[in-house]
Amino acid sequence: MEQLVDSFGRIVNYLRVSVTDRCNLRCQYCMPADGVPWIPREQILSFEEIIRIVRVMIQLGISKIRITGGEPLVRRDLPELIEQLITLPGVEDISLTTNGVLLASQAHALFAAGLGRINISLDSLRPESFASITRANLFGRVKEGIQAAVEAGFDPIKLNMVVIRGVNDDEIADFARLTRHSRFEVRFLEYMPLDGYGNWDRTKLVSGAEILERLRAVGNLESIDSDDPSEVAERFRLQGYEGEIGLILPVTEPFCANCSRLRVTAEGFLKNCLFGQEEWNVRDLMRSGGSDDDVRAMIRLAVFRKKAAFGGLDLDLDRSTRNMSQIGG
Repeated sequence: MEQLVDSFGRIVNYLRVSVTDRCNLRCQYCMPADGVPWIPREQILSFEEIIRIVRVMIQLGISKIRITGGEPLVRRDLPELIEQLITLPGVEDISLTTNGVLLASQAHALFAAGLGRINISLDSLRPESFASITRANLFGRVKEGIQAAVEAGFDPIKLNMVVIRGVNDDEIADFARLTRHSRFEVRFLEYMPLDGYGNWDRTKLVSGAEILERLRAVGNLESIDSDDPSEVAERFRLQGYEGEIGLILPVTEPFCANCSRLRVTAEGFLKNCLFGQEEWNVRDLMRSGGSDDDVRAMIRLAVFRKKAAFGGLDLDLDRSTRNMSQIGG
């Protein structure tokens, strides 16, 4: 089987597929309060088109798939897509990132469909703070979704917290303590310039070094080694705790040197970097009669054009012109 290798020798084997740009939250670090214009439905990839892209990707060595959005659970019949993807020869792992709002009613169906792992975005354990960050009073729904995921059999469950100074950084210890008697993997993410409308403020960034300092105040922090060179999280465990802690530090400690990812946006654009501006329209290629060989050629080109770091952007000066929901989380 062919391997996708970029011009810097990095093997690309991980695909993040956005199934929708729509979301039922309006998180401050992602989009403005009144939202953004949704992509017309006819421009969104169909399940058949997603399956075709993934099948071609697998032939090129992609083996790990993550389903993203927007909020992927607003896409109707998502468990059916999971079930079809997991049966494709060569798929080793399918995971999903969700905000959890709709998870309570879908967790069991997703698990039964073959979804292997689940990440749930949760930026506060305080209902009032959650409502402020997300602009939605839905904390109770997310709690129910997490409980449903536990009951469905997902283990472990990753809880992703974007740390923002003056907003939720006083909850770092509280999140860490969630791992004391559970197998939760709590992951702290640095605040990134991915709001698409210029609201990102570097003064709100809490660095990984500062997060670690606060975690060490909770207890003895033990490092966990990983045998996966493309692992983006630095992994730890508080001594005596059951779960894990992860730090994802794309701003202060970027992991570009080991990047193994490609992305497909909801409307079918290939992206070779979360912060990159260059995109390739695989949707129109397929809809205009392009063959699988044509699709393979476009994928190879996107991989070949991967930059050494951050798509060539300087995070001090530039930022994405699209928000995270439009790119795919």
